[in-house]
Amino acid sequence: MKVVSVCISEKKGTRKHKVPFVEIKKDHGIVGDAHAGNWHRQISLLGIESLEKMKKELPDLDSGDFAENIMTEGLCLYELPIGTRLKIGQTEVEVTQIGKECHHGCEIRKITGDCVMPREGIFAIVIKEGKIYPGDPIEILK
Repeated sequence: MKVVSVCISEKKGTRKHKVPFVEIKKDHGIVGDAHAGNWHRQISLLGIESLEKMKKELPDLDSGDFAENIMTEGLCLYELPIGTRLKIGQTEVEVTQIGKECHHGCEIRKITGDCVMPREGIFAIVIKEGKIYPGDPIEILK
């Protein structure tokens, strides 16, 4: 289980772009990301396995296109219970929400008629601060 990519966006409602690393802060989320703030959806995660499903319809999809902050590999995120803690590199996050209501202006949904983020994306809050890099290991703590 590992981090495939990390992404941010400066504005809400846009695709995110890959960055070399992200810095996460307690009661905030990702430094420089539009969705950061002291709320229950500080960080979004999506499995590359979910992206691969959608690539059958849209082969050019890439990390950040679903506005996720962290793309993971080898972990079925949407099966994790709320309250699960994940160690990501040297950081720690806690799962607070599975899926979300999709806004119907979603570019992916318009093109394909579907979007995986509402069903398979998850959200978390920061428990332990630090930096997250592509390639960092992910471990389920509880």
